[in-house]
Amino acid sequence: MDASTSYGGQVTFQPQATQGYVLCCLCGTNILPNPSNMCVNCIRSQVDITEGIQKQVTILWCKECGRYLQPPKHWVSAELESKELLTFCIKKIKGLAKVKLVDAGFIWTEPHSKRLKVKLTIQAEVFNGAILQQTFVVDYVVENNMCPDCNRQNANPNSWVACVQLRQHVYHKRTFLFLEQLILKHDAAANCVKVKDIHEGIDFFYAQRGHALKFIDFLQSVVPIRFRADKQLVSHDTHNNTYNYKFTFSVEIVPLCKDDLACLPPKMAASCGNLGPLVLVSRITNQITITDPATLRSYSMDAPVYYRHPFTALASQRALVPYIVLDIEPLQGGQSNTKFQLAEAQVARMSDFGRNDTVFYTRTHLGNILHPGDTVLGYDMATSQLVGLDYEAYVNKGGRVPDVILVRKSYEEKRRKRQAKGGAAAARPWKLKTLDMEVEETTTTGGRGRNETAADADRERFLQELEEDPDMRARINIYKDTERLAQLQQAQQAGQLAAAAVPQRQVAAAPAGLMEDDDDEDDGDLPEIPLEELLDDLEALNIDQGQEDGGGQAGDGSGDMDTD
Repeated sequence: MDASTSYGGQVTFQPQATQGYVLCCLCGTNILPNPSNMCVNCIRSQVDITEGIQKQVTILWCKECGRYLQPPKHWVSAELESKELLTFCIKKIKGLAKVKLVDAGFIWTEPHSKRLKVKLTIQAEVFNGAILQQTFVVDYVVENNMCPDCNRQNANPNSWVACVQLRQHVYHKRTFLFLEQLILKHDAAANCVKVKDIHEGIDFFYAQRGHALKFIDFLQSVVPIRFRADKQLVSHDTHNNTYNYKFTFSVEIVPLCKDDLACLPPKMAASCGNLGPLVLVSRITNQITITDPATLRSYSMDAPVYYRHPFTALASQRALVPYIVLDIEPLQGGQSNTKFQLAEAQVARMSDFGRNDTVFYTRTHLGNILHPGDTVLGYDMATSQLVGLDYEAYVNKGGRVPDVILVRKSYEEKRRKRQAKGGAAAARPWKLKTLDMEVEETTTTGGRGRNETAADADRERFLQELEEDPDMRARINIYKDTERLAQLQQAQQAGQLAAAAVPQRQVAAAPAGLMEDDDDEDDGDLPEIPLEELLDDLEALNIDQGQEDGGGQAGDGSGDMDTD
């Protein structure tokens, strides 16, 4: 139909524009004009842009560790059908540089088939600037080839190149329990060949020196340490002038722990702004934080500053004595912060009740958490025999030493009551993961072997510290214990049903001190970890789901290429 437009009563004719077509020079098909004057089918029959591109590639895969060989000798880790594996496969194709890669993706294959298929879409310029796009598939043959690390490990499971000997010269191992949780959270021991637990610390064995140095860098970021390195010649090839060494790194953690009492050397006290010199270690991270309980002044130092003028603990938690708080009064205008507050306290030894009327007056930094009637642990400076050159010099100069230095609030009596109840109330609804460590075997009964009783006591005290210190909990991962949570819920439901079944007459006639509500009020002050801070144990959930969904398909051979 013709198009027309009216201008001032006159009709003007405007022809309609049409698309022109040409005939293909080979098959005569009507096509839109293009630089080659050929249809797509004829171009594909005349030109193959995939010519010269490798269609079948062989890759080497280590079945032990699940890594692929990146020539000449680098091994990379990649999951099946992951971006890393796709990038690795594309880089293995020869001749792909002369075309433009548009798209790439995996085609599903059986996991045990030892075959990988990648579908590629490429573009290339053909006759007279025409752009042709084509899709093709590249087959990858996966061949088993053990990497040198796994080969060396299978030949000698105890072979190692570098060893990190971690030590702390204290009587307990609570520091290593906390450090174990930090290692698990950051996966710092992923490259370990073996971890060995000995009576003085932990040994970490590595197949490469670089892995050991990386682990030492991690230790420096979480705890104050110093280390020295040694090496021992294992073999020497005189023809190639090559050497094989075994490297040993001796790492020492500072011999201070939380709540330790220390006396600063004069030079250290002067560099800290005349702090102390009697101070408490309030926190240990990659820095040491010390606090003067009489003035509430604090100072943080790193490992180099500490080892410039080192000092040891005058007394540790083993020397703590329980006291009863008789009265406490915060100082008017005294210093305070978010964690501590200065106060004047009147305390008495728990062992003196019923024997004498000895009362101690002291200044403490725990004014915000102590109340009359509470139990508090402290150092008995009046009767303790403390040994230390700096402490003796301070006393000989006429330095003032308080009779008592209070350290922390005690919940032992409340924990004992809860433990006496037994059942689900005494169980913790959370758990911690542990490293897979070999325990040192002791052949002699009189040697410095592993004391199971002391180890259990250290672990129990470590768990109590986690409940009492939120800052400490924030640095590690704590997981829910589903079994104990279920038991706790069942016990709560049973208690509610039992309380509903008690007649009102018995409730009214019962003495005030015999009801369970009194015990519940006592337990209300007992520190616990909130459920909001607990993480779900995904590994346990995956195991349970696997047992329910496909527990009978474990032997079908489908896990031969599982890189986990």
